[in-house]
Formats: sequence, C-alpha cells, structure tokens
Amino acid sequence: MESHFRTILLDWLADDPQLSAALNDFAEEAPSRASIPWIGIAASASTDWSTKTSRGREVRVALELQTRGDDPAETADLVAQVESRIESLPRHHPGLALASTAFLRARAEQRLRNTRAVLIEYRFRIHEA
Repeated sequence: MESHFRTILLDWLADDPQLSAALNDFAEEAPSRASIPWIGIAASASTDWSTKTSRGREVRVALELQTRGDDPAETADLVAQVESRIESLPRHHPGLALASTAFLRARAEQRLRNTRAVLIEYRFRIHEA
C-alpha cells in the first residue's frame, strides 16, 4: 500500500502544469541524471492504521526539493506550490482512499555551489478501497 501511494503522490505532483514547468524531475529517490531543480522522495515509512472492516496505513513521506540560486524567496515560492499541490490530493484513487493529509515539518539548508535543499514531511492516512 505504501509503494502504491508513493507512486500516486509523485504522479499527482508531476501532473501539475506549474510544477512540471519548474522542476526537471519527480523521482522515487534522488535522481542520478536530472539537473537541479528536482523533487524526490527522500524516505517513507508506514504503520498499521486498519479498522475492523478494512486494511489501512499511516504513511509518512519526506520529499526533498533541490534548487539552485541566490534568492531564497524563489525556493520558498516553489515549496508553497508543492505544499499546495500535496494538500489538494484527491481522496479517492484506484485501490485506496485517502482519509487525511497532515503537514508534519520542513527543514531547509543552504549547500555547496549555491544549492538549496528543502525536506518536506507529510503524514497520510489511507484505507484500501
């Protein structure tokens, strides 16, 4: 269920016209060949969130956004677009239903050669459909 959900999440992000124009890749992990800017799943973990009548998972996903530039406001704008897109994820998908989405935390850092990395973590509670 977690792997299926990761695919749904990345596809949802990649289907956004503004994000697709701004980012070079949407990856399951750090892409080996894509140039910055890109977004990838840095990590995910799931725990049981089943009920008496259906299987469920609480899935935590950490996305890493890599950008380059002198102006942190440009990265902040991109983070806001990513967060807005995540929070608009539809509830129903083939094989699962999303019960809730919650922002958990974010962390930003400046790296070598004028690159920036932002880690964005969300919690999703899902049930099998």
